[in-house]
Parts: sequence; structure tokens; C-alpha cells
Amino acid sequence: MPASQNYDWDRFLAPASAAVHSRFQQRHAGKRILVTGAGGSIGSALVLAIAGATPGRVVLLESSERALFEVIQKLEGGFPRVAREAILGSCGDQMLVDRILDRFRPDMIYHAAAFKHVVLLEANPFAAVRNNAIATYTLAQAAVRHQTPKLVLVSTDKAVNPRSVLGVTKRISELAVVSLSSSSTRMNAVRLANVIVSSGSVVPIFLQQIAAGGPVTVTHPDATRRFLTLAEAVEGILAAGSSHCEGRILVPPMSEPISIIELARFLIHGREIPIQFTGLGPGEKLTEDLVFDSEVSEGEIDGCLQVIRTPALPAEELVRMVEQLVECDATRDFRQLAEVLHQAVPEYTGETLRDCC
Repeated sequence: MPASQNYDWDRFLAPASAAVHSRFQQRHAGKRILVTGAGGSIGSALVLAIAGATPGRVVLLESSERALFEVIQKLEGGFPRVAREAILGSCGDQMLVDRILDRFRPDMIYHAAAFKHVVLLEANPFAAVRNNAIATYTLAQAAVRHQTPKLVLVSTDKAVNPRSVLGVTKRISELAVVSLSSSSTRMNAVRLANVIVSSGSVVPIFLQQIAAGGPVTVTHPDATRRFLTLAEAVEGILAAGSSHCEGRILVPPMSEPISIIELARFLIHGREIPIQFTGLGPGEKLTEDLVFDSEVSEGEIDGCLQVIRTPALPAEELVRMVEQLVECDATRDFRQLAEVLHQAVPEYTGETLRDCC
């Protein structure tokens, strides 16, 4: 049984602060920093935390016009003197990424851009491969070409023993940065669990369902997840950016697995609102893992990050895998895609992957 009953449930109801304070903020003072996915839940909180350290310049890359506009408004309201550049586009656009790195010469890249909704991506696997896996490889290769000193990928526990398209594409993203890392361009991935207030996560969904009078939908009575507050997630990401290791998976402290039905009952708080079990959707798991059996712990750094050594791919194998994914995307070859994903990440069987447009 997960350790839910001893959990500090009040953290779920604490409002997310617009400004996240981290002991690692000041290590970003005067730095030129690129944040991809800068308008997302995590990306925007990361941008504001970096802005609080008075960076030399923060460059925001975001594919959503609305999200980019909103984070710029927050910056103008809270940190009007911080030099910034807002760029509407994708980190999968190689020409755009090269221009950004050439023009702004960032000291550090935080790569938070990703598609992340499990069930939705099961129905759109080519979009997931293109935006999560291929785009991360494109960005990492550009960082190497331009000798960017550091790159941190924001990853997820769903990348471990993945069952979903989201999980396997994020695992390939991890492999890309770990395999391309070097002493001149240090790359790591920070592996997060569920961030409580992030868009599409379970807590905001439950609160919306409760406000509408229910029912609150839970996939399975035995489902569990680990959680991080937004402040904890940003702390872990900034710590990863401050570290001096390279080619590693970094895991911040997080909760023990928490029962989702207990979470639902806590949020319902005695009101007459029913709970409805929907069954696990395509790609969903009862619980998530934090490390592969093939990974090795190398201790902790900065008192808050577990350092994990994960198997890297030889350069030629990484290139071949990405080329195959690009070909699958171009031809929309569903069966070949399933095979390439399985070859890249043998733990992924593709059993929930289905043909699509």
C-alpha cells in the first residue's frame, strides 16, 4: 500500500506561486539562457525563476502563440528590466535553432518543450515522435555544433519501462542527450514525476470535475503516482542546470507513490460527489518506475539530485535510429514505426500503439 495516509495532502491545495524561489537561482545570474517550451506550465515557472536571478538574457522558444504571449506578459509585469527575446517556433526547426544559437550564444539550454498527454499521443504517435524525439535530437546536435556549454532535458518517469508513446519518445530524448553529451557540451536529463499543477495533470482535472459536480474519474482503484509541486520541479531543474556532471539522468526528491483514489477522496473532501472508475486508457500504467534495471546510481549531488548512469548509444546507432524515425514520420509507416521504437527501447512493446493518420 502506498504511503498516502502520511502524505502532506495540504500541498495539493496550496496555490502555485507566480515566483518560484530556489537556492540555485543565483547560479544563473548574468547568464544567457534559452528555454524551450517557455510558455508551458513548467517552462513558464522556470522562466520566471531564472528572471528572478537577473540573467544576462533569457530567450523564450515556444510553438504556442497564446502561451508565448502569456509568459511575456508575466515577465513584463514582474521582471521588466530582464533582457528577453520571444521566438515563436519549434526546436525541431533546425534552421531556426541554428539561428537562435548563433545569434544569442546561450550559456545554457533548458529543454522543456514536449507533447505530454498519454492517451492523446497514443492516437497521434507520429506527432509525438516528431515533437519529442526528433526535435530533441535536432536541438542537441545544434548545441554540439555551436558549443553550447550546457543543455538540460526535462524528462519524465514515464520514460522508464515505457508502455506509452509518450514514454518511449521521452526515453529516446533521454538517450539523445546522454549519448551526445561531452565535456564541451554537457548534457543531462532531469527525470520528473507528475507536477501537481501542470496542465492536463490529474489534480487540475479532479478539481474541474468537482467544481462541475462530478463524477470524478479515476482509471483504476490500484493506480498510484509520484508527485512534485511546481516549486520542487523547478528546484530540481535548476539544480540540474547548476551541476557539473554530464551524460547522466538526474532525479530530484519526490513523494512515494500516492493512491489516486485517496487523492480524489481528499479533494472531494466529504462532498456528495461520486467517483467513477474508467479503466486504464491506452498507454497508461498502474504505477510508474523511477529507474531502469540497467541503470546504476552514482550517489547524490547538491544534496538534492540522485545521479543515474544510463546506457548510452554509440553515435552511429543514435544517428541510424533518428534517421529511421524521420523516414517513418515522412511515410507514415505505422508498422515500421512500432518496430523502430521497440528496437530503440526494448522495454517498449508497442502493444497499445494503433494505426492513425
